[in-house]
Amino acid sequence: MNDMQKQVQEAVDRLVESGTERGLQVAVYRNGEPVVDVVAGVADPATGRPVTPDTPFYSASTGKGVTSTVVHVLVERGVLGYDTPIVELWPEFGAHGKERATVRHALTHSAGVPGVPAGTTPEDLCDWEGMCAAIADAKPWWEPGTRTGYHPHSFGYIIGEIVRRATGRPISRVLREEVAGPLGVAGELFLGVPESELGRLARLEDAPSDFEMPAEMSAEMFADIPFFKVVDGYTAAPMAAMPDAGFGNRADVLTSDIPAGGTMSARAVARMYAALLGEVDGVRLVSPERLREITEVAVTGVDEVTGTPVTRSLGYAIGATALLDSPTLFGMAGSGGSAAYADTATGIAIAMTKNMFYGGDFDTFDEIGRIVMNAVAGR
Repeated sequence: MNDMQKQVQEAVDRLVESGTERGLQVAVYRNGEPVVDVVAGVADPATGRPVTPDTPFYSASTGKGVTSTVVHVLVERGVLGYDTPIVELWPEFGAHGKERATVRHALTHSAGVPGVPAGTTPEDLCDWEGMCAAIADAKPWWEPGTRTGYHPHSFGYIIGEIVRRATGRPISRVLREEVAGPLGVAGELFLGVPESELGRLARLEDAPSDFEMPAEMSAEMFADIPFFKVVDGYTAAPMAAMPDAGFGNRADVLTSDIPAGGTMSARAVARMYAALLGEVDGVRLVSPERLREITEVAVTGVDEVTGTPVTRSLGYAIGATALLDSPTLFGMAGSGGSAAYADTATGIAIAMTKNMFYGGDFDTFDEIGRIVMNAVAGR
């Protein structure tokens, strides 16, 4: 067992034994080779079914990095371009002044359509045609390309419909045929999960919390927070469809194409990022020139939706967390605490999946990431 593998295994065992986590996977590739593949804990607390390396976990917005990767593979093959106007593929999207929005704007959360109808439910999110029609008819919150603001739900439908219109195939199928299949992880890397695979998935649970919503916390108070504001009947964060463990355990959500989120094993998504950085068992997803293009800073500034400073490349966040903030890191993290990133400086691809759902808490990923980065640096 190599030293990095040993250190990570000890860390995840400790996190599970302490009760901080229930089930964990961590996978690391370096220069196209797997160097860490560890698991700990249980995938299903009700049955005691253990986590195995091929157990898929619903990982929320970590899936956005998978969705973006599908686009880059298609651009690499000349199917579409970053500056292709979305209306060339999806004419209905041009309603209300959105006709200048491009694929690039969609990837950088700059299309100006961060919202979905305020009353959106999980059942609505499972209705592809309905969601795409609602987003196409949305009035932009800003002129496409002039600002950036996180598109929590709409990102997946915009990118997914671009892919569907360009290829004639649902994005889940394109992922399987063009990315996951060639990499040998078609059974571990999903947007919509085949119903036959549901029994293999980890079951999520919400982490215990001391926080209680103040009784006086009204809808009006939420409306003052940019993330929850309602504009022309649309909001970035519909209250009925907020991601939590219950959301990520729903069979209808898991089996539907909702490409703002994804379901994956850590080793599968780490392998995908490794194949962006370079060759993995003869498979390279993009050229070195394309890699440079997709990892360059594309937008930076204050996010119009979250109100926080952001730096984005084409479909990925630059820098992972406050503690792992290298400008050479690109990837995505998901509410609940899962994350997957690659580092162009070190050739490292790292992914962590988990079933204890901590909203916005990435302490576990920080701890594992520090161990890996210190081991790479020889510290």
